[in-house]
Amino acid sequence: MTNEDFMREAIELAKKGMGFTSPNPMVGAVIVRNGEIIGRGYHRKYGDLHAERSAFAYCDENGIDCKGADMYVTLEPCCHHGKQPPCTDAVIEHGIKRVFIGSADPNYVVNGKGVKILREHGIEVIEGILKDECDALNEVFFHYITKGWPFVTVKYAMTLDGKIATRTGESKWITGEEARLDVQRERLRHSAIMVGIGTVLADDPLLTCRLENVRDPIRIICDSNLRIPLESKIVQTAKEVPTIIAMTNYNKGYNDEKRKKRHILEEMGCTVISTKPNPNSVDVYTLMLRLRDMDIDSILVEGGGELIEDMFRRKLVNKVKAYIAPKIFGGRDAKSPVEGTGVKSPDNAYMIENTKIQRIGEDILIEGKVVYK
Repeated sequence: MTNEDFMREAIELAKKGMGFTSPNPMVGAVIVRNGEIIGRGYHRKYGDLHAERSAFAYCDENGIDCKGADMYVTLEPCCHHGKQPPCTDAVIEHGIKRVFIGSADPNYVVNGKGVKILREHGIEVIEGILKDECDALNEVFFHYITKGWPFVTVKYAMTLDGKIATRTGESKWITGEEARLDVQRERLRHSAIMVGIGTVLADDPLLTCRLENVRDPIRIICDSNLRIPLESKIVQTAKEVPTIIAMTNYNKGYNDEKRKKRHILEEMGCTVISTKPNPNSVDVYTLMLRLRDMDIDSILVEGGGELIEDMFRRKLVNKVKAYIAPKIFGGRDAKSPVEGTGVKSPDNAYMIENTKIQRIGEDILIEGKVVYK
């Protein structure tokens, strides 16, 4: 096996932590001697052993001596005390000879310091093994740790003519089962899922992750005037699934009725937060600040069209995932995924770069990163 093969094994291990490590990164590690893997580990969930210490724990429990072995790890070993002690200490203590690293850690408390410490202790360090693949694992973590801001993905499913529902408002189902399963994986990847109140009123969604044995994302509802029905699925399950209702707080509209409903929502398990005064919509920029302070590192925005356009206009979207079904709905009044006022001219369009195209069942997924002028 090659260095790339061993790193690929570490990448697959890291993916097992998807949905559980936030706001920490996903990391995998393998220990190799004479071309054979003798230990494997990954960061299972936030607060648990880091990947390196997990791999060492396996070796220690099975009486395997790591002295003189190589270690392949998807992210630079940490060198600071957090929930766990420094992984660099464990690497040194176990007598590892060489460390192969995929991604550098952009966290300022590490950021090259881990590599420096290992080299100072006579350990050979080889960096950049499958760097692009390792970086892709933690695009959310890298963004959050360097920008101090949630990573936002906009997701929608539409027909070939750009419709997300028929003229009567029916939308189940636009895409096939395989594409809908991929959406569930996206919900798992993100800490939170966000929709506007229009989506709740139209569909009464549950907004949970329907994969087995996983945690549900935090649900965020942008509801400027607290229109969410108390009998909605979201409110009825708020004590089981973390739920945030974002409203606006302006004197004219914040009356006794609103105060009473807010109190009831909070009693039913919802967290209600107020954003900048605005009678028509939640101020999404202020909301992002609040969510950042709540350690929410990533958000999957699933609609509706006004909310998505507002997020683009405020330059808050980092990535787009568009699922396209081979269907035509037609209809001048049928809804499209991005609404609002839109841009004035093609020159003002929000551009998507590094696009990837993938077939999922009978549907097509196009995804890419948003570039703002």
